[in-house]
Amino acid sequence: MDLARKFLECFIPLFVTIDPVGLAAIFIALGRDVPVAKRKKIAKQATWTGGIIALLFLFLGRSIFIAIGIGEGDFQIAGGLILFILASRELVQSVSLEKSSLPDDFGVVPLGMPLIAGPATITTLLVVSQSYGIMMTCLALAVNLAMVAFAFAQSELLERKVGQTGLRAVSKIIALLLAAIAVHFVRRGFTGP
Repeated sequence: MDLARKFLECFIPLFVTIDPVGLAAIFIALGRDVPVAKRKKIAKQATWTGGIIALLFLFLGRSIFIAIGIGEGDFQIAGGLILFILASRELVQSVSLEKSSLPDDFGVVPLGMPLIAGPATITTLLVVSQSYGIMMTCLALAVNLAMVAFAFAQSELLERKVGQTGLRAVSKIIALLLAAIAVHFVRRGFTGP
């Protein structure tokens, strides 16, 4: 029972920061003009990128920050700025320009980094691993990444139900939410948690 409690205490903060359901909506909005076969490839690319970056920072995060002289706040500001630029591009585009909004390999940036393995996730990983250990944190991360992969796989079903016009509307709402998340990252980088 104690093991299950520890797992949940690792899993829940990561679930909140990774947000598999929200990622599926973002994946649909950003990939609405990408062919289905390519989207599946991008979903795998995003999940693997996010997982590898998360593990890298889980094992080496503090050492990397110390070696290059940055703090977790600096990392949050940088991630927030990247996300804000991507979100603002999506928000200000006209309908005729939407097809060129993102490259077809958007699985690395912004999905893999900073959305799956962004400042909030990396900070959460570092904090949780200090409290519950590396093994429990790795297990919670693996379950969350499996949920992300499942959410991406089910996104095609949601897309069929919503339609193209609905997806355009959702994509603008998601872009606004991404911009707000980006501002939140930047603000937390300046002020701390």
